[in-house]
Amino acid sequence: MSGAALRDPGAAGDGIVPRLEELVALRHEAPRMDTPGIGRAGMRGAAPSSLRGRGMEYAESREYVPGDDVRRMDWRLTARTGRAHTKLFQAERERLALLVADTSPALYFGTRVRFKSVQAARAGAGATWAALQAGDRIAALRAGEPAIPPAGGMRGAMRVLEALSRWYARPPADDAGLELALEHAQRLLRPGARLVVLADPQAAAKVPLQRWAALGRHHEAALVLLQDALEIAPPRRALAVASGGQRLHVPLQLAQARAQWHQVLARPAETLAQSLPAYGWRVHRLATDATASGWLRPARPLPPDA
Repeated sequence: MSGAALRDPGAAGDGIVPRLEELVALRHEAPRMDTPGIGRAGMRGAAPSSLRGRGMEYAESREYVPGDDVRRMDWRLTARTGRAHTKLFQAERERLALLVADTSPALYFGTRVRFKSVQAARAGAGATWAALQAGDRIAALRAGEPAIPPAGGMRGAMRVLEALSRWYARPPADDAGLELALEHAQRLLRPGARLVVLADPQAAAKVPLQRWAALGRHHEAALVLLQDALEIAPPRRALAVASGGQRLHVPLQLAQARAQWHQVLARPAETLAQSLPAYGWRVHRLATDATASGWLRPARPLPPDA
């Protein structure tokens, strides 16, 4: 229902425009994600981890020992010293969590509890608080303006929450599309980052599969598809909708009209949920009346210290 709305997206009020204080309050609802544990010395804090999603960072180089992986040879140091050296790596101590916000017009619509845009902001807030608990640096972007740069702690979280409340307050005039936003994300991310995409199913369906596959291959990736109850299960009667200043009547009492409705509004989410997991994505369909952080994966137990 791109461009259509049953309520005015410019009006103020709960459920229509996301409020920053609401996004901040969601901190208490976010489930815990995997976080660093206690090391041998009994100290808490960031530590190398073997969990999926952690990237590898350079630690140091040492002289080559027979049996070392030749793919990790430090060729520059070898040439400079005349002796073979190999690089040593360790798991990254601080991971990047990036939120990509789709701001297509179809999100600024809703018939139950809140607009899809407000639920997108709430889902993004849940991901932000979960990333903060995990000790990640947090960043966000949408197509049409510079990205919110990565930062840790409350500073990073509040920057992202402010951006979400601003982006989803009304349809941006400069929205350049989800595909461009994902292209930008692909340039920013290093292997092992967390990636959360908030999107309307129709916009997500237009992104080439190759883009989804490339991002899912190297990152811990989740796609949150925002859906309204009317899109999923429309009434079996004629429905009046406003679109582009005009009032339209959709004859949903007819099987052909209902089939076309499903094809346009419900089928894209079904297709994405079926196809993207094979490329490393977790796909979640989030209704406007659902719990904002219910889609987040619960904490996984950390392996005990060896």
